[in-house]
Amino acid sequence: MKPKLAVSSYSFHRFGWGPEGDDKPSLEQMIDKCSELGLDGIELLGVHFEKSDPAYLHTLKQYAFMRGVDIVAVSAHHNFVHPDYSIRMEELNKLVRWIDVAYELGVPTVRAFGGRWNTIESFEDFMAASGDEPPLDGYTDDDAFDWSIECFKIASYYAGKKGVTIALENHWGLTGKAEGVLRIINSVKSPWLKVVLDTGNFNFRPDQYEEMQTLLPYVVMLHAKTYFGGGIFYDAGLDYQKIGQMLREANFSGYVSIEFEGKDHPDKGIPSSIELLRSSL
Repeated sequence: MKPKLAVSSYSFHRFGWGPEGDDKPSLEQMIDKCSELGLDGIELLGVHFEKSDPAYLHTLKQYAFMRGVDIVAVSAHHNFVHPDYSIRMEELNKLVRWIDVAYELGVPTVRAFGGRWNTIESFEDFMAASGDEPPLDGYTDDDAFDWSIECFKIASYYAGKKGVTIALENHWGLTGKAEGVLRIINSVKSPWLKVVLDTGNFNFRPDQYEEMQTLLPYVVMLHAKTYFGGGIFYDAGLDYQKIGQMLREANFSGYVSIEFEGKDHPDKGIPSSIELLRSSL
């Protein structure tokens, strides 16, 4: 069975980094576009919601259903890497809130982050450092992993009670390498904590495909980065024929969510991404 193709709301609005500028379609307009393009689903970033009360979420769920588009995931934005326990609990509450949103929407998955130190303020400098950064003075990466693991244990227990899967992304910081992702997964030991594999976030590693391969047994969703028009930040030079073969060998038939991060306008870049992925996956 072939993977199903979805798109992240990030592909439509890159927070002013792309040629679309600040032009942000509504979630409903994004869903309409998915239906028009024949996509199976859409992934919605939490920061793209203008409201998230249950009444609105129920209406949005109905809207997507009537257009034949599955809402396959919502994406939380949080950071458990902080020495202050009260701040970590505030960040945990952010993830819990999006688990509740997923439950109200009938969405199976919430994308989550492992966390980072934020000791390198500039994103350009952070990328120049390959997504690695030093710990805060007086602390170590082991401390950071302990904090993140503790929070994910709590969040995974809560998510399981709601029937929602947390999908941990390889997203710089603690999860910039496959071994960091698996350190959290294997320490939490919850069936409700899995992995969303971002194909573009291992580009600084000696063999990005080996990193991807290591995570495939745990993957519930794939983020397919594309760079039509040239990468906004970088171009990972991804070989989707190779990635497609890896997915087939792993018997992956879940959702592949497009994260278009190129300089083309989304009206051009998203259809190009669909053509690329349909031909390779």
